[in-house]
Parts: sequence; structure tokens; C-alpha cells
Amino acid sequence: MNREQRQRQDAEFSAFVVGNGRQLLRLAELLTGDPHRASDIVQSALERAYLHWHRITGDDPTAYVRRIVVNQHRDWWRRLRNRELPIASAPDRPGRDDLAERHAQQELLRQALGRLTRRERTVVVLRYYGDLGEAAIAAELGIAQGTVKSTLHRALSKLRTLPELADRSGGPAGLNSTDTEVRV
Repeated sequence: MNREQRQRQDAEFSAFVVGNGRQLLRLAELLTGDPHRASDIVQSALERAYLHWHRITGDDPTAYVRRIVVNQHRDWWRRLRNRELPIASAPDRPGRDDLAERHAQQELLRQALGRLTRRERTVVVLRYYGDLGEAAIAAELGIAQGTVKSTLHRALSKLRTLPELADRSGGPAGLNSTDTEVRV
């Protein structure tokens, strides 16, 4: 690869990181529950992606790097038997509403996601935060689409039973009546 091609590839990769880095970090935070661990996972994923960027750019680079993030998270879980407990973190985007209330709601959702198994949490995050369909999740995780459906069903059933997620109407907070959106 000549110098001009390397510079073009570096520019493309930099533009990708600027455009998608925040989304990848948020995905990793939701998967891990720990912003520091999430930063490490995204950094490692971007390092791996950079090494193979010349092959990635022709495909969907976001999906490719997202898959690396999910795999890095899976590898982290396999390596560590004694893991640290996640700590509370500030919201990443302040809004016009009460920040303390918003943070409290986000923390409740993080804790609820923390009660799910690794696979359940990964499927819920990819479905509702990543806005991926069941087929796309199955392809990313290398599992059957039926496994995604049953895992998602189990996870949502667990979340519905948590009293701390019940809103004023008696339904689960963060889940609307059609189970199509989890507010994070």
C-alpha cells in the first residue's frame, strides 16, 4: 500500500470513528454497565477494525465494528470470573428535563439490564438500542433467529416482573405497550 492510499484509508477510518464512535461507546456501555470497561472495549474494537480497514470499507463498516464490540464484550465475560460492579455515571447528553430524574431512570434501567444474563442483555441492547431486527441480531451473534426470539421474550418477561421498573400506569417503565422501544 502506497503512502497516498494509506493517507486516504486513515482519513476514512478517522471519519468513521468521528461519525460512529459515540454510538459504539454507548452500545458498549449498555452491554457492560461500566463506562470505563466500555471505553476499553471500544478502543480494542477500533484497533482491530483499523488493522483490517482496507477490507471493511466495502461492506457495512458500522455492522462490522459493532460485531467486534459485541465479541470483545463476550470475550471479556469469558476471561473474567470476578468482575467489578458497575458504578453510576453521568448522562451522556443533558436535556431540558430534570437531569437528576433522567439519571435515576437510566440507572434503574442499567440495574435492570444487569439482572439479565449476558445473552439476554446483548439481545435486548441490540434490538432496542441498536434498532436491529431479529434476523440481523441472529447474524451478528451467530445464533438462530428462533434463539433470538426466545431470548428476547425471556428477557422482556424478566424486565416486566421488576417492581422498580413499574410506571404509574402499572406497566413496565421503558417498555411501551407494543414492546417496540426501550428508553435508554
